[in-house]
Amino acid sequence: MHLQSDAIEAIAYDEIAHRLRARFRDSGETVIYENVPQDVYDSLIFAKSIASFFREHIEGRFPRRRS
Repeated sequence: MHLQSDAIEAIAYDEIAHRLRARFRDSGETVIYENVPQDVYDSLIFAKSIASFFREHIEGRFPRRRS
């Protein structure tokens, strides 16, 4: 899903594996976050500021790896 965000270009969510994949605009890097609950993803896509929500509720809270 492409987003209206200055920092995050696109996200995808795997509901079964609870994996969130984020592609960042500035670096072009894609990162996978593990064990992200569905409600956190739902809140992210409806947040007023996607980048702020991401920094506050996802970054540093879930295991991550580069894709």
